[in-house]
Amino acid sequence: MYAPSSAISIGLVKYRDYKVIDTFYSLIRPPELYVRPDFTAIHGLTVDDVRDAPDFGRIWDDKLRGFIGTLPLAAHNAPFDMKVLRATLEHYGVSPPRLRYFCSLALARRAWPGLNSHALAALGRKFNIIYDAHNALADAQTCGKIISLCLAERPIAITEALLELGIRMRTLTTNQT
Repeated sequence: MYAPSSAISIGLVKYRDYKVIDTFYSLIRPPELYVRPDFTAIHGLTVDDVRDAPDFGRIWDDKLRGFIGTLPLAAHNAPFDMKVLRATLEHYGVSPPRLRYFCSLALARRAWPGLNSHALAALGRKFNIIYDAHNALADAQTCGKIISLCLAERPIAITEALLELGIRMRTLTTNQT
């Protein structure tokens, strides 16, 4: 059983001028207290880890909404993460806010087309980034470092650098799949 609204952890890193200014991490109690064993094999989290965690609705209201504010989001393979975010918000009766986002995987593919792999772990190895794969906060930190490396090579505004690489901001809406 898998439902996109069954996230069990979230990690975010806030950057300003290529520097980390804040981080957020939380375990999440999924709507149905179940964690697939094959997912546990990937990220190491079990039902016991999330049993007493807050649900996403509480995390959203108490922390996430304010943490994100009006900043754009970035994720490695953003379509997957945005699908989970959208489904989770909808499960808790929250209309997805107008969040802008872009995909660091697409950005890395454009910035470094000659690499054999653009997976986050491969990019971490390539750029000597210490990375605890599949930990939500470590994923966000590594994603941010990859974006910073890519955009720092382009001495123009971040939005212009993204456009130069053919990456556009998207907006989270309720009608996306």
